[in-house]
Amino acid sequence: MIDIPELMTVADFCARYSIGKTSAYREAKASRLKLRKYGTATRIARADAEAWAASLPVIERGAA
Repeated sequence: MIDIPELMTVADFCARYSIGKTSAYREAKASRLKLRKYGTATRIARADAEAWAASLPVIERGAA
């Protein structure tokens, strides 16, 4: 299992979930992803990243 830090950078989040930075910030602006500020650094908590991923729609195979 891959060790994920409690807080990750936006770039790390994007790499882990295969999305672009623009999409990540768009998700945050829409209040679907929580960003945290520590001084000038922007971070995403692991729990928030996992909650965001769990909230994504599930695609049912064979449904047309």
